[in-house]
Amino acid sequence: MTGTQLSEFRGEKSLARMRKWVKPVILAGLIIIIAILPLFLAASYMLHILILTFIYIVAAVSFRTIAISGQFSIAHAAFMGIGAYVAGMASRWLHWSPWFTIPMGAIAAMVIGMLLGYPFSRLRALYYAMGSLFFGVVMTDVIETGGTLTGGFRGLAGIQPLFTGSRVPYYYFFMGLALVSIIALYRFEFSRIGLSLKAIAQSHLVASSVGINESWYRILAVGVGCFFVGLVGAAYAHYNMVLGPSSFNLGATLWIIMYVLIGGIDSFAGPIIGTFILVIIPEFFRNLKAYAPFISAGILIIIVYLMPQGLVGLPTLVRSWFTERRERRAVHAS
Repeated sequence: MTGTQLSEFRGEKSLARMRKWVKPVILAGLIIIIAILPLFLAASYMLHILILTFIYIVAAVSFRTIAISGQFSIAHAAFMGIGAYVAGMASRWLHWSPWFTIPMGAIAAMVIGMLLGYPFSRLRALYYAMGSLFFGVVMTDVIETGGTLTGGFRGLAGIQPLFTGSRVPYYYFFMGLALVSIIALYRFEFSRIGLSLKAIAQSHLVASSVGINESWYRILAVGVGCFFVGLVGAAYAHYNMVLGPSSFNLGATLWIIMYVLIGGIDSFAGPIIGTFILVIIPEFFRNLKAYAPFISAGILIIIVYLMPQGLVGLPTLVRSWFTERRERRAVHAS
């Protein structure tokens, strides 16, 4: 190896070492920035928006946990509602501590999700989506006709708060809850179980031929996804202290799906980016909030057409565009 080749090799090695640290450094910087935001927004309405962002990030990422198995749930917000209403009713009528009702709501959502997943585990694609849609509609009807127990159309009030005073403790609580949920769901997706779920989504016949129990893994994916969305739903009940059926209906699920699709369903970071964009950015155009569904639908159509991988694929698209331009210039110059 010549001296020039050796120096080039060392340069490539150092560059690879630098790239290895770029993502962790950027991630640590973002976490630090997010952690100090309450110092500047303690009395601001934006703190409430950021709390909602943490909640919907967990909802979107947990939706993707179910989607990687090839199942498309149209009832994800309903499971968020199960967690919220179980925690809210236990707090309102039994006067139990929020620190007990929050995990209770998560477990209730997980158990109901797995019980629902058992008969639906053999359904695929459109049929599973239709079955989950039916369940979501039924859950909304149960809440609306629950009378005094669920509060009916008027909503369930009188839920104990998790903290008293400002929103700052809630901000750090939901930030921590989102971080723990994201890490847990990331480890789950890239574990042996997560790889098996992706194999089932690719071809359930091939996965079954190598000994993967399709039904069990899909039920497990539904249980994990429902647990985390039920967890943030239960925590939301003690944050908002009032629950209404409209917060967990079909429209709420469609918003979660939109967060995932716009961010990029094929990437773990996609739902996080999509939620951040669609929850926070519209607040800067509050006067146009009535047109938010139309604007979001337009953004979705544009992204699906121009960026099939979602917003998470934008850097790759930009790099390929610059590479193509550079190659064209080189061809013209020669």
